[in-house]
Formats: sequence, C-alpha cells, structure tokens
Amino acid sequence: MNGKRIAVLCSGGDSPGMNCAIRAVVRIGIGSGFEVYGIQKGYAGLLEGNIRELQVSSVGNILQHGGTILQTSRCPEFMTEEGRKEAANLLKRKKIDALIVIGGDGSFNGAMKLHEEHQISVVGIPGTIDNDIDGTDYTIGFDTAVQNAVDAVDKIRDTANSHARTFIVEVMGRRSPAIALKVGIGTGAENVILPTSSIDYEKIVNDIDRGIKRGKTSSIIIAAEGEVEGVAHTIQKNLKDKFNLQAHVCILGHIQRGGNPTPTDRYIASQMGQMAIKALLADEKATATVFVNGKVALAPLKNCLRKKNEFDVSDLELLTTLSI
Repeated sequence: MNGKRIAVLCSGGDSPGMNCAIRAVVRIGIGSGFEVYGIQKGYAGLLEGNIRELQVSSVGNILQHGGTILQTSRCPEFMTEEGRKEAANLLKRKKIDALIVIGGDGSFNGAMKLHEEHQISVVGIPGTIDNDIDGTDYTIGFDTAVQNAVDAVDKIRDTANSHARTFIVEVMGRRSPAIALKVGIGTGAENVILPTSSIDYEKIVNDIDRGIKRGKTSSIIIAAEGEVEGVAHTIQKNLKDKFNLQAHVCILGHIQRGGNPTPTDRYIASQMGQMAIKALLADEKATATVFVNGKVALAPLKNCLRKKNEFDVSDLELLTTLSI
C-alpha cells in the first residue's frame, strides 16, 4: 500500500503521548508517500465527516503537549452495525484506504469490527494511562500518569510529615492495578489497595501502628479508584469507625492524564507511529503496534481486544518488603 490516503483518530480517554504518535504518523506517512488525514473527535467526528488533510506543519510543536490535537470522544453510535456502516461509507467516499486508531481496548474493538464488516484496513496504537491492553507490555501515557501521581504524592507527603497525618490518595484504575502499584512503590507508600482485591483494614492499621512505634511521622495509603465511586472515602470512614484512625483523603483524578508527556512516552509513541506506517506499507489489514520485550513491534489486532488486569506478583512482594 503506497501513495494512498490514510486517516488517524484518537478515541476514548486521552493520554499523554497521543500527540507524539500523531506527529510520527503524519510526518512518516507523508514521507512514505501517503496523504494523511486527521479525524477530529474520534469515531464521533468520523460519523460527522469532521476530517481534514494534515501537512507536516500541522503537527509542528506538539511533541511536548499532553492531550491530543485531534481531540477525542466516546461514541456509542459507532458500536452499532449501522454506525460502522455509515463510517465505512464515509471513508470510502473520501477515498481513505486505511484508518489508524489511537486508543484503548474499546477503540480497538470498534476498529476490528470496522475491518471485519467492511474490509477497511486498520492499525491500532495503544494509548491509555491504565496500561491495561492485552498483547502489549506498555501503552502510551502510562509513564506520564505515574509521574504525575508520584509528584502529587511527594507533595502530600510533605504535609503528612508536617502534621503527623495519614493520607489516603486515590489514583486512577477502575480495573487496572498498574498505576496504583507503581505509584505505591515509587512513593514509599505504606499500603496499596488494588481495584480487584478485598481490603484488609487490620493490616493497614497494624502497619501504621508499627511505623509510628519506630518513629515514622506520616503514612500514605494508595488506593486505586475501582469501579465503585468513593472508595477512598469508604476506606476513611471504616478506619475511623472501626479503628478510631483518622485519615485524610486526596483524590488525584484527571490531573494524572494531563501535562507534558515524559521522554519515555514521547519515545515509545513516536516509535509506534512509525511502526503503524510500516504496517500499512507492508499491506497489513488489521494489526496493532505493541511493546514487547523492550521493543516496539506489530501484532494481530485480534490479540489486543481485551483488558489486561493482572499484575506482576513480584511488584506486590517488593512493595510489601519495602514498607515494613
């Protein structure tokens, strides 16, 4: 596939590094002989025909910015057969031969169905701060999200030390434990509560008491947000009601998604953008860029359609060992 039109969009939640991937797709795509089009606001923008041609200059000075210049959205209409048929017809009318989708598992599933039902060539680039896509060890935005959270917890620790307080810091991760675990290790948290695990309140209290006895002046509990809203406040209430332990809550929320992407995210996102163009040049029909064994590679898109919620047990062992 060479000398044809391709399009790129972002779908689902934004993640730092998406702009780096867009930049690589546009510049390497144009350099490889493609006409490259940007679709504004994801699948919703595709259904609205919100498409514009991108030039090399269109992606100048975006490498260092978070978010996505193409914007993003969630689009229930695209998850219907009628919606995908309309999208495919629009792409064909615009003579766009392939679609690069930067997003998570939901975005990938939509792209896969578009290919299966309408033979549109698609490439997925994994972009989500949760690092929870099957088939890849890394997703764009994870490192930046962890860095943002670590910076915030370091500041909270200053206050916690000054007032000899316990803080419960809620980080993102409805089903994925990745952010909570890495932030917990990186900030010296006394406890980390994962989204799929039960909460052992006695252990939390005993760990805090043990730290106080050896002279610690603060305690940090990292809690993944989980699928039920208000987990940090629930933990706070139970610690107070059952153990008379006072704790303060800080919910980091969407601050984790924003800000300048780290060098790691910039580098991997750029590599994935390059690899997406290589996939199209090789006439791949339904593939994804993945990060496996320390390198960016290509894999069948069908291998990347599910969430990955397991974690390395050694990370939990490390956390437990360090927080004695």
